[in-house]
Amino acid sequence: MLRVILLNMMMFSLPFIIYGGYMYLIGRHQEQKSIWRNAPVFWLFAAGILFMLIMIGSLVSFSGSKPGGVYYPPKYKDGKIVPGHIEPGRIEP
Repeated sequence: MLRVILLNMMMFSLPFIIYGGYMYLIGRHQEQKSIWRNAPVFWLFAAGILFMLIMIGSLVSFSGSKPGGVYYPPKYKDGKIVPGHIEPGRIEP
């Protein structure tokens, strides 16, 4: 879950980072006290939301396991913890 939150935060902040880097490289930061004073904040925010939605859609589409498997929770066996896993294609009553 932490991975998903961090990826979404990164994707949301990406347009702001790109804009800040671009303004710094072209030298507009020297003319103004802050490069964020005349920044197109609405469009940066909208682009960040769009990137976040694309990331969520790709995570939903390409991660996880196939339906129809059986989940076996973690268990303690022979002095070791056996991690939980999904066995595909097995259906138990």
